[in-house]
Amino acid sequence: MKYRKLGDTNLKVSVIGIGANQFSGGWNKHFSNSEVKKILNHGKKLGVNFIDTAECYGNHTSESLIGESILNSREHWVIATKFGHNFIDKNKLINDFNPKSVLSQLEESLKALKTDYIDIYQFHSGTNDEFFQSELWDVLNDQVKSGRIKQLGLSIVNSSILSNDHLQLKKSKEYNCKIIQVVYNRLNKKVEQTVLPYCINNHIGVIARVPLAKGHLSGKYLPNFQFPDNDIRSLHDKKQSEIQLEKVKKIREKEVPVGVNMSQWALSWCLKHSAISCVIPGCKNLEQLELNANTVNTDLFENDHPLNCSIN
Repeated sequence: MKYRKLGDTNLKVSVIGIGANQFSGGWNKHFSNSEVKKILNHGKKLGVNFIDTAECYGNHTSESLIGESILNSREHWVIATKFGHNFIDKNKLINDFNPKSVLSQLEESLKALKTDYIDIYQFHSGTNDEFFQSELWDVLNDQVKSGRIKQLGLSIVNSSILSNDHLQLKKSKEYNCKIIQVVYNRLNKKVEQTVLPYCINNHIGVIARVPLAKGHLSGKYLPNFQFPDNDIRSLHDKKQSEIQLEKVKKIREKEVPVGVNMSQWALSWCLKHSAISCVIPGCKNLEQLELNANTVNTDLFENDHPLNCSIN
């Protein structure tokens, strides 16, 4: 595995991480404790050390499965989770960035993850009004001082990127947010225009989420593919999905060398940008995890990354 530093923090993460939204059970598969434990144990053997989850991935379900699985290996992992949502019932979420509520969310996340600290605690896709609360950040930075949070981060909502509203990004360091998570993949390059250059110039660590465009860039699906009803992707705009898959077909024909795995090509494509420290594809089984992790062992991966990079 290969590792990069997240901006000017002391965190060094595997360039291939694990996005743990799928552990919530909303992606056409429900996971048992034993299945998640096998995945994370195998990830550890492969050198993967970064997991990204959230309080709203199944109302702490993803966090609980992770916590149970890494009880004996907590020191190996860099765990990122998020805050800002509460469940009204099983399927309905509301935004809740009230400082007192966020502290309660933190307690629940620590409990679910079975840990006494979180490596990266991220503001999760909130509005500008919800972000610009000095009291919220004062409370969170008190938790940083106490050691229960190691670093603060920001997971930027897509709409702010599409509207070129970068107010949260530009305020982030003032609030002690040194790590940014953005959507970045071959089908969605919007952040290349302003966000990624800003992060480079200001030494902000960048995590690329949805690097496989929710599976579209895996190369497994033809344009007319219909996701099953128990897969969250079935709720997405079907015409838009068809357009995306048509684009993938053309990308594969024009840009991906013959015989090269599409998923590995897509992950490498993201990691070629000098701003990106880590990509966080999901994985449903050991085979997908190993395929993702082995991206760094292919000719696609560039070892001479301009940022701090080491090999293990």
